[in-house]
Amino acid sequence: MGLTRKGILLAGGANTRLYPATLAAAKSLLPVYDKPLVYYSLSTLMLAGISDILIITAPEHLDAHRRLLGGGEKWGARFSYLAQPRPRGIADAFIIGKNFIGGAPCALMLADNIFYGGGLAAALKKAAARGSGASVFARQVPDPERFGVVEFDGGGRAVGLEEKPAAPKSSHAVTGCYFYDSEVCAVAAETPPSPRGELEITDVNRVYLQRGELNVQTLGSGTAWFDAGTPDSFADAADFIRGVQNRENLIAASPEEIAWRNGWMDGGALARCGESLGGTRYGKYLQKLASGCGA
Repeated sequence: MGLTRKGILLAGGANTRLYPATLAAAKSLLPVYDKPLVYYSLSTLMLAGISDILIITAPEHLDAHRRLLGGGEKWGARFSYLAQPRPRGIADAFIIGKNFIGGAPCALMLADNIFYGGGLAAALKKAAARGSGASVFARQVPDPERFGVVEFDGGGRAVGLEEKPAAPKSSHAVTGCYFYDSEVCAVAAETPPSPRGELEITDVNRVYLQRGELNVQTLGSGTAWFDAGTPDSFADAADFIRGVQNRENLIAASPEEIAWRNGWMDGGALARCGESLGGTRYGKYLQKLASGCGA
């Protein structure tokens, strides 16, 4: 049996597109409806069955993330923290996190990405179960020039990748959730900076594509995806989460509920998490879940 897959949550970057909201606060700590943005990306990693997670953020935001998330013990997980001194691109996460990864397979999640959908957990676990190569998720978008774009041939096979192309060859953007085998740190270390001075995740993915080891799964309309990097996308995500929670009478992307359903915490621990949130809807929801399992 191989090493257990580890997770990296990248919450770095300059966050200039959200100024002035992020002049004094990390984007990942801003609320998307009723919970911090980072809860959504953290929940995605947890849905994939990953409990050992490294959070990378700017030095000035490390303490705030620690105060919010702690060491992960209350959720039956383990959280570590490292600083990204300056924004050097997404693939820099594998340089910073090399010792944490320690030769294991890993998953990288961007802290400003939000996923929601009925088949999401199964898709994530399928990607996590692959023992070699890389797996990414693509989604059709109206503005592919803002993203890394994947090109498909007539048979639906990925044949090309471009980073923020002026003339995209497809409308499929690569989303901010990536799964890699144990080779990714070596691949990232050999990746030269792009003309804009960053270590591009598209260049890392292109190496796996050229090796014939890149799996691209297209997300259908049943899975929502938000890249919450602008005020409009932040507002759209909040409106979506509010609608889902009110319509379905649940709390979307709750790390506590996912940890409980994964068997990482029992009903008593779930109840205590709910109690710590006071009389909020979120807290009452967790307590109701716990009471249903005899806590």
